Amino acid sequence: MGRQSLGSLGMETGCTAGLLLALAGCDSGFGQATARHLDAMGFQVFASVLDPQGPGAQELCRSCSSRLTLLQMDLTKPEDIQRVLQHIQTHTNSTGLWGLVNNAGFNDTIADAELSPLGKFRTCMEVNFFGSLELTKGLLPLLRSAGGRIVTVSSPAGDMPFPCLAAYGASKAALSLLMDTFRSELQPWGVKVSLVLPGYYKTGTTCDPAFWNLQKKQLVASLPQELLQAYGEDYVEEINRQFIQFMKVAVEDLSAVVNSITDGLLAANPAVRYYPGQGLGLMYFIHRYLPYFVRDLFLKGFFINPKLPRALRQEHHDATKKA
Repeated sequence: MGRQSLGSLGMETGCTAGLLLALAGCDSGFGQATARHLDAMGFQVFASVLDPQGPGAQELCRSCSSRLTLLQMDLTKPEDIQRVLQHIQTHTNSTGLWGLVNNAGFNDTIADAELSPLGKFRTCMEVNFFGSLELTKGLLPLLRSAGGRIVTVSSPAGDMPFPCLAAYGASKAALSLLMDTFRSELQPWGVKVSLVLPGYYKTGTTCDPAFWNLQKKQLVASLPQELLQAYGEDYVEEINRQFIQFMKVAVEDLSAVVNSITDGLLAANPAVRYYPGQGLGLMYFIHRYLPYFVRDLFLKGFFINPKLPRALRQEHHDATKKA
């Protein structure tokens, strides 16, 4: 997952009073693919990226028309957000904004909540929640004037307790609830709000084993000795091994997500929620209608099933010997 910047996509439409503007991480993944797609449709595109000199940004420059404008932005830096907001406002004051797509995404920790450093929770909230909140609030006057759209890419991990995704899932849960609140509150203004909850796709560093092996080593080195003794280094190693194995099911074709985002921006009656990806129907059925223990077993079987921590294995061993 890694940190993604926020990008924006805009287009002047003859029949709507303003620019079609979508904000998403455009360095890679869904944001980059959506930027290319909307540019090919003839939209004027403002794409903000974390690194304007990076390969993702350069790929956009090569593959898109001159309508696309790159904007540098780091979601953890309020001055970057304000600079991009001012740029967008300057270029859309006379037309209003038709659409905004939030696709902020950051996660670099796969571990139990107790093993995840508090700073990782804060960074996930800063990028995944507060960044989208600040951008949305900053652009709402323009969106309200056009009766436009807000499309936000969240995650099923914000709806269900995926093992070892507490920091990421908590931030996405907050984001989903925020956008559902905006959906209700902005209805009188004619602004439609949609959530996109994709399955597992190959984007950015999400499927780079070297990245996750490095993150695992850094996590182990940062853990207090008492905590590492309780869980065991092999416990963390096994979680990382299972996650790298899970990467093999990642879908490379991003078109289902891009189409969902585009539908949220352009359909006369966009869906409140989109679920692009394999297996999500079954997952949400189990989540909504079956007992919690069934859901928990399903998520462990589908994603990660951690082994017993070292301390519990020792207790089990001792109890067996006594018996």
